[in-house]
Amino acid sequence: MVDFTLEKEQIEIQEKVRDFADRHMRPNARKYDTLAQFPWDIVKQAYKEGLMNGPMAKEFGGQNHNIFESALASEELGAGCVGIGICMDANTLALTPLYIGADDEQKKRLFGQINEEQSVAAYALTEPNAGSDVAGIKSQAILHGDKYILNGHKRFITNGSVSSFITVFALTDPTKGARSLTAFVVPTNSPGVEIVADMVKMGQKASVQTEFKFHDVEIPIKNRIGMEGHGFLLAMKTFERTRTGVAALSIGNAREAYETSKEWAKNRIQFGKPVTVNQGVSFMLADMATEIEAARLLTWNAAWAYDTGQKSANMLSAMAKLYASDVAMKVTTDAVQVMAGEGYSTDFLVEKMMRDAKLCQIYEGTNQVQRVVIGKGILK
Repeated sequence: MVDFTLEKEQIEIQEKVRDFADRHMRPNARKYDTLAQFPWDIVKQAYKEGLMNGPMAKEFGGQNHNIFESALASEELGAGCVGIGICMDANTLALTPLYIGADDEQKKRLFGQINEEQSVAAYALTEPNAGSDVAGIKSQAILHGDKYILNGHKRFITNGSVSSFITVFALTDPTKGARSLTAFVVPTNSPGVEIVADMVKMGQKASVQTEFKFHDVEIPIKNRIGMEGHGFLLAMKTFERTRTGVAALSIGNAREAYETSKEWAKNRIQFGKPVTVNQGVSFMLADMATEIEAARLLTWNAAWAYDTGQKSANMLSAMAKLYASDVAMKVTTDAVQVMAGEGYSTDFLVEKMMRDAKLCQIYEGTNQVQRVVIGKGILK
């Protein structure tokens, strides 16, 4: 019999992250959105309370959560503040290629560093002319003796300018194109790493997205992750693990917007009655609740598929990311509509939630690219 009842340990994960969000994220969501500043104090507190790098093994500073449990945590982070939550989840994204592709020495050294420093890492795949088109990457890391020389240009790199190191994807043999794509760990303070600028964004302003240029950056062979030419597979396997996190963040954001607008509507009196007696409002709330529930179940199914080794996991994670982020965009927009002028004002956070929702439809593969992934999956 299928059972959606959460286990005791899973409920404890939910409650722990929800409590953290209540104490540290919700009270500071507006502050960091206004400052457009990385929330170092909250990230450090997350390290202190054991909330960072949840899906990594405990020996690497994580909590040994499976992907389903990670999704439970990410939903609560999204409800607290997507902008702050992605600062934490993007660190997991950057470390995932290490976790699934590095050797024991690399894991011990690099996970040891980031946990000791309580710092964050960045995932550098996207380029000015190669966003969703990973095969279009032009950055090169050419082997010279006992080191690689990296030259290239990366853009929209989450956690970039505040990171301790960057997981960079580059070609080791341009004549082979994407077949030579390889992953490397590059300390952000390495000579030749140029921080061009941090992106000025519409939403998720607590998060930092950076543009980098690399000028003859020396990378020792020991900082190559896996074999040459394994980078494309490593990037895809990373997304297969992390896309459900974006879906869950989106659900949390949508849930928070829905709850805020519902409570407001229940207490808003017009013509002597709460506005919820009007079908125009109650039907909107009904649709919001239904879509959030559907997105959550799809995300849980995708996470379960990954954890149990189902062949459909990649396709389902793309479906979850696509549907949940689209739902978040719709629900947050409708929440603003339900609250009318109040929703559009900065007196409430729903306008921020709407701005935050948009980016979830874009990063870790646009939703149009998710449809390509799904199409290939259903037509295979």
